[in-house]
Amino acid sequence: MSLDDPNSADESPSPEELIDRARAGDLESRDRLLAEHVPALRGFVRLRLGKKLRSREESIDLVQSICGDALTDLGGFDYRGPESFRKWLMQRAENKIRSRGRFWNRAKRAVGMEQGTGDVPLEEIRELAHAFTPSRDAVGREELERLEAAFDELSEDDRRVILLSRVVGLSHAAVAEEMGRTPLATRSLLSRALAKLAARLEVE
Repeated sequence: MSLDDPNSADESPSPEELIDRARAGDLESRDRLLAEHVPALRGFVRLRLGKKLRSREESIDLVQSICGDALTDLGGFDYRGPESFRKWLMQRAENKIRSRGRFWNRAKRAVGMEQGTGDVPLEEIRELAHAFTPSRDAVGREELERLEAAFDELSEDDRRVILLSRVVGLSHAAVAEEMGRTPLATRSLLSRALAKLAARLEVE
């Protein structure tokens, strides 16, 4: 592209280009990539932990670890469309949460005993994870805890469809693919799941 092109400097990279630049080590691209996905990741991790793990793990620490690992392993990411990176990132989060659950089931230690820092996350990840807080965090801790308690009472399928659709922000087609259902069945499941969540919040 010519340097004389007045629009060249203003063009935003495509999702694939942004990932390629981040993979090549461009720090600005890494920041932009994380900025696009950390809010959804934080919401996903917070709700997916469940009551038991939530009492043992800090979601912000898990987000930092997941982001650090993802940046390290970008070379193994296979781009398959605009939603593929977010799906890949959330699958890594799912794997991390399951791993932490297995750890606590084995260790049976008191809350706060296990540090488990592993690889120290990049400072930029720590700053981004704090900065890009979902707006609903502003409603206050008590309200957030009500939402988490109601969410925990839902079935696995109900929790998953809400997470993928409303927290992660995947399209109906992508959610259907992830859950092995038709888009129509996924829409119906989501509608029922949201109704159940609303009913539980009214009871709280």
